[in-house]
Amino acid sequence: MANLQDLRRRVRSVRNMQKITKAMKMVAAAKLRRAQERVVAARPYANTMMRVLERLAARASDFHHPLLDERGDEHLVVALITADKGLCGGFNTNLNKAAQLFVREHPGKTVELVTIGRKGRDFFRRRPVKILSEHINITARTVNHDDAAAIAQELMAAYTAEGSTIDRVFLIYNEFKSVLSQRVTVRQLLPISAAALSGEAASETKTSGEPEVLMDYLYEQPPAQIFGDLLPRYIETQVFYALLESVASEHGARMTAMDSASKNAGEVIENLTLNMNRVRQASITREIIEVVSGAQALEG
Repeated sequence: MANLQDLRRRVRSVRNMQKITKAMKMVAAAKLRRAQERVVAARPYANTMMRVLERLAARASDFHHPLLDERGDEHLVVALITADKGLCGGFNTNLNKAAQLFVREHPGKTVELVTIGRKGRDFFRRRPVKILSEHINITARTVNHDDAAAIAQELMAAYTAEGSTIDRVFLIYNEFKSVLSQRVTVRQLLPISAAALSGEAASETKTSGEPEVLMDYLYEQPPAQIFGDLLPRYIETQVFYALLESVASEHGARMTAMDSASKNAGEVIENLTLNMNRVRQASITREIIEVVSGAQALEG
């Protein structure tokens, strides 16, 4: 059995850890609030762009663009968005498992990764999956549109390069639902299908809670010019929005994990304090017995 000094040392250690987890919970809560505000602020722009592209695709159904044309299903690229830091529960583990499941669900096909975040990169470095490129310290700081645009441009350049064999590009990230709920999402980024675009726009309009304004557009430029300008920006917006969702999910997961850790530390402190009191009581009882025994021996 541990002595009284060891138990006191453990209680101090756990209390110091509890202070750290409580502080990390407060920091995560503050960052989560700002991340949620950025997600909400980016939503109207993304929704409007999808509605415009939907109507444009319906008007120019016979138009072809490298980002719209369907290809085969043999060479797949997955952009995996994870965190650069840990201590956020199962956030990174669930994403890495989803990427592994994606690879297993496509046997015999070429699957390559573009890792965004240190945890995903470190995980797949030790596994037989080719990493095309890696981006770290993107989500560890405030996500800006330039970072998302650079990643999107890299994916589009690899997809549309002359002689490229890439057939599809996917995004795997955590979609923020609430502080306690983050959903792993697998979304096809390239090619952009008119049917998927129409379904996305309808879904976003329905769930946004805003009344849909029915209007039509007059397009001055030819479809080639409009698609050439809007489609790359649409891909950049999708990557940027996924990064914002991932950051909000990370802070929510870290806040929940640190709250659970603080509660567990409190339970450990209670148990250690109970054991410490028992050891102290046993020590006092033993000393009293020794004193009484010594007094009786002297009287005898």
